[in-house]
Formats: sequence, structure tokens, C-alpha cells
Amino acid sequence: MLGTGISATSVDETVELILNPPADGLRVAICAVHGVMTARRDPALRAALASVDVATTDGVPLVWALRLSGVPDQQRVHSSTVFRDTIERGIAKGTSHFFYGSTPETLGRLVANLRADHSSLKVAGVLSPPFRPITDDELANDIDAITEASPDVLWVGLGLPKQELWMARAASSLPGMSLVGVGAVFDWVAGNVPRAPTWMQRFGLVGLYRLHREPRRLWRRYLWNNPAYLGLLAAEIVRSKTSARPVAGGHDRPSS
Repeated sequence: MLGTGISATSVDETVELILNPPADGLRVAICAVHGVMTARRDPALRAALASVDVATTDGVPLVWALRLSGVPDQQRVHSSTVFRDTIERGIAKGTSHFFYGSTPETLGRLVANLRADHSSLKVAGVLSPPFRPITDDELANDIDAITEASPDVLWVGLGLPKQELWMARAASSLPGMSLVGVGAVFDWVAGNVPRAPTWMQRFGLVGLYRLHREPRRLWRRYLWNNPAYLGLLAAEIVRSKTSARPVAGGHDRPSS
């Protein structure tokens, strides 16, 4: 989609991969329009997204695009759904989880809320990095802490593009784990931020809901990014259909 590879996968397939990753590990990016549009002007993010194993259709506009591109049954693979289903299905497997990102207070509420619903949940650890680019030494220390905890799934909640760039830097040092960038999920589960009503999610209006709640922070993302994405996507679809159209009179004729 506009230069970013998006996986034609389902929630079930994504969760199954997270719970049963390849021997060398797995990286999952939860993609929405904001990620696709940011990657167009950010080479580092574009490279990070190109290197993940799965890039899901978190945003409804991406679902529409895949359906128009020949995947008629594509559904939304939302970060909170992937998170919830992985937590629930991992209980029986004894899957352990590590939560990296946000603040210590949010991580505390996150774990408390999860354990209120799943008393046998295995939490290998939590870690709140500084709210700035971390140094190589800090990254090495964080990787050492995660490696010592040895989780099955590492949830990275730093927001885009920080979480994708962090996973690109750290993945080779964390073999065998599933690394999943989940954006605002920590805040949702901790109860810091309410989610959009279900009907707004169904019709792709989450952006409108979030813009209503945080207009000063999000106005550029939703009032510029989304219309620009739709315009670029429409132009790409027109180009692809035009290039695939046979030229009049261009069919093969037998030679005389």
C-alpha cells in the first residue's frame, strides 16, 4: 500500500504466529494509515516496516485497500484484538509476556487489569524506557533485562515510529521471541484512554473519535494524512487498472 507491504492475514493467523514463532523469532507491526503515510517520507521507518514478518491491517482504510487489490475477504486485524486474543489463548500454553513502554504507573495498571481477568497470566517483566531516544548503552541494558526475563512475547508500546525502529534495532539480540508493536494498547487496557464505540470502529471512524478527544495533538494526522492517503490510493488504483488494460488493436495476429 503506497510503498509499504501489508500482510493479507487474519487475527487468528496473526495470533497463531505470535504464540508459535519461528525459531529465529517474529516481528509484528500493527499498521494503520498513519504508519503508511509516515513511511513514505521517513526512510528509516520504511526500512523497519519492510523488515517485519507481519504488517497487519489495523486501520479500516487499509482493509478497504486490500479488498480493492484482490483480497475480498480481508478483515481488520486490530492491535487490541490481537493483544486480547494472544493473552487469552496463551493462558493454556503457559505463554509468558513482557511489557515494554509507557510509564511505570500505566504498566502497573495494565498488569493489574490483565490479572484481574486472567489470574494465571504469566508476566515475565515490565520496563518503562525514558521518553526520548535511548542510547546504545541503555538499549543494551534493556535487552539484557528482557533476555534474563526470557518472555515468549515482548509487547512494545512506544507508539509509531519509535516502536518499529526499536524492534528493528533489538530484534537480532532477542532470538526466538515474538516482538509485537502495539501502539496505544497499553493505555487502553490500563484504562487511561477510552476506545471508540464499536459502531465507529466498524465504519472506520476511529480517527474521528480520537480527533474529537485530542484535537491539538492529532489534527494533522487525521485531517491531512487520511485524505492524502485516499487520494494517493485512488491514483494508484487508476494507474494499475490503466496499465492492465489491453491496447486496442494490439492482439496477436498470425504471420502471413
